[in-house]
Amino acid sequence: MRNKLRFASAFTFFVLAVVVLFHPSTGACQDQPTIAKDSIQVTAFTVNSYRGNYDVWSWVPRIKFRVNGPIASGGKLYVEFAQPGSSGPWVKFDCDTNETQTGYWWETECGGRQVEDKGTTAIGTVTFAIKLRNELAGTDSTLFTGKAKVEKALSNESGPKAANKFVYFVNHDWNLPIGYIYYTRDSTFGWDYPVFNVAFWVRGDAVRMEPHLFYKGQEVGKVFMDGEQVGKPSCDAKVENETTHYVNDSLPQKAKWARVECTFPTVKRWDKTQGGQPNSKEMFMTGVNPGEYEIKILRNNQLARSIKFTVGPEGKLDWSVTNANKLGNDRGIVPVTIIGDQDGQWDKTAWKTDAFYGNPLTGFTLPQ
Repeated sequence: MRNKLRFASAFTFFVLAVVVLFHPSTGACQDQPTIAKDSIQVTAFTVNSYRGNYDVWSWVPRIKFRVNGPIASGGKLYVEFAQPGSSGPWVKFDCDTNETQTGYWWETECGGRQVEDKGTTAIGTVTFAIKLRNELAGTDSTLFTGKAKVEKALSNESGPKAANKFVYFVNHDWNLPIGYIYYTRDSTFGWDYPVFNVAFWVRGDAVRMEPHLFYKGQEVGKVFMDGEQVGKPSCDAKVENETTHYVNDSLPQKAKWARVECTFPTVKRWDKTQGGQPNSKEMFMTGVNPGEYEIKILRNNQLARSIKFTVGPEGKLDWSVTNANKLGNDRGIVPVTIIGDQDGQWDKTAWKTDAFYGNPLTGFTLPQ
């Protein structure tokens, strides 16, 4: 029997599960679990066969998401998908689940190779539901419903049988105008000097990304020693659907959407209430510099993003949109201005209706 092709990424399905404590100011008490909609990522996992035919490729859904507790003992998360253009059942799969207390969250990933024998070639809008059943309590509830737009592109395969070898992907244009600002623990000082970060999305290859932070029009967060910059800001990117690496190179942006996370090691949240007096020559402290900020991102040496936001007293970020949508984290949500043409042709209105899989953010708007 012919062995199935395994993509170069050597992806073997695994379940990622992590329990993390909420930030005290955002972990509101609740009696029922909720899905943090900004954590959901739906991808179309391309399978290199269809009903036993290796000359036709198909796809199955894969999803990862975070649940804000509580998840009671005996609870089991599962997801149901309908085929594009249909409301009837298609695939259903369990997700690794753990009992989780209020004030904590549980992250899980499921689908993909779990259901690769159920592949379809249909594309279009697919609906799904994240559910929680509990055999001990005799309950079965729906936590989230959504929809995703699945598209396809010819693969980079060649030869007479390549015509039906498509790579499938979910269109994530709605992500592009939505950014996140947040602090993370400093590797040396812990939460005494949290480090500032920003996250956003790009369409296409996320390479040569260079972040710059401005405060009242002046660039900040640059520290030099012996004439060389230290603690230089940097970005890391992750393509959410690794099978899009097999898209034909002639396709603009190659059907890729990448999540970019940038950190500013010398920009920290410190204010006078913490005591002490850090060396201002070695860091920029947001806690004593409230006001208007702007992040400018160079991509391939060209200006590609502008992200404007306000820092409050003591370095506090605006969590109003986060709290209004009960996301259960301490990341501020901010609008992103896309500059230039490196993202190609994208749907500039998708965020209004398609954001978070048909569940747009309450209270989020873009500047005119």
